[in-house]
Amino acid sequence: MLDIVRLRVIAAIAEHGSVTKAAKHLHYAQPSVSHHLARLEAETGARLVQRVGRGIRLTPEGEMLARRAVEIIGRVDAAEAELEAMAGLRAGRVRIAGFQSALSTIVPEAAAAMRRDHPGIELRLVDAHPVAALAMLREGDVDAAIVFRYDDDLPSDVRGVHLFDDPMFLVGLEPGLGLLDHRDSAWIAGCERCREELLDACGKAGFTPEIAYTSDEIIVQQALVAAGLGVTTNPGLALLTHRRDDIAVTPIDRVRRIHIVTYGEPPDPPATTAFIGALRDAARRFA
Repeated sequence: MLDIVRLRVIAAIAEHGSVTKAAKHLHYAQPSVSHHLARLEAETGARLVQRVGRGIRLTPEGEMLARRAVEIIGRVDAAEAELEAMAGLRAGRVRIAGFQSALSTIVPEAAAAMRRDHPGIELRLVDAHPVAALAMLREGDVDAAIVFRYDDDLPSDVRGVHLFDDPMFLVGLEPGLGLLDHRDSAWIAGCERCREELLDACGKAGFTPEIAYTSDEIIVQQALVAAGLGVTTNPGLALLTHRRDDIAVTPIDRVRRIHIVTYGEPPDPPATTAFIGALRDAARRFA
């Protein structure tokens, strides 16, 4: 296998025309350059230099290897520079999947902090339900996912950082009423995947809700409530993004636990770690 140090030697000889000048350029002793050159010839089995008078010149084999050495050294140097920049957070990329109310509240603040503190980091955001976000994380399509759970049962194959608990609210026309007060009301719920928590909360309150309308969009849900067509539940983060003046919100004894999760063995890449730190700072102000 070709040694990168010896490739630097032959590239320097080709550029400067002599062992003495190559040694000066590389800050090596002249005998060290001669030693590396001899070892390179032994490793390749080819004669790479030819003595001419008091100097040397490259053979055709040496010229070919020197050209390739310049290409290889350029790629190695570029890789080292890119790795150094990424480790120092001067360059890199972090891809985040998150649910809508997180992307419209805590994430913009964290993203602004990243742009301020690490302007060389490229941030990509994807709107995804927690189930889809976890699938994207496992597939390697994102570097981290912001998810919510209604308990502490994060999947065992991911690593999570708990950000805060997001309280849930009953949304209706009359303040102060609880879930059981609306056991005979029409209910507005999300899709089959999104309504499980509503069904569970009502079930623990002692009734099965009558789902009259289905929408995952908080603007639609609140419009239907305001029109007197039913009641629903909204999380606190969602109410920060949209809350009509003509509806009433009442806390209920339920919370969503908000986490940011990563996949694979630690440590996370520097850019991902930096974003998690920025998100945790933002989350403290929203908790």
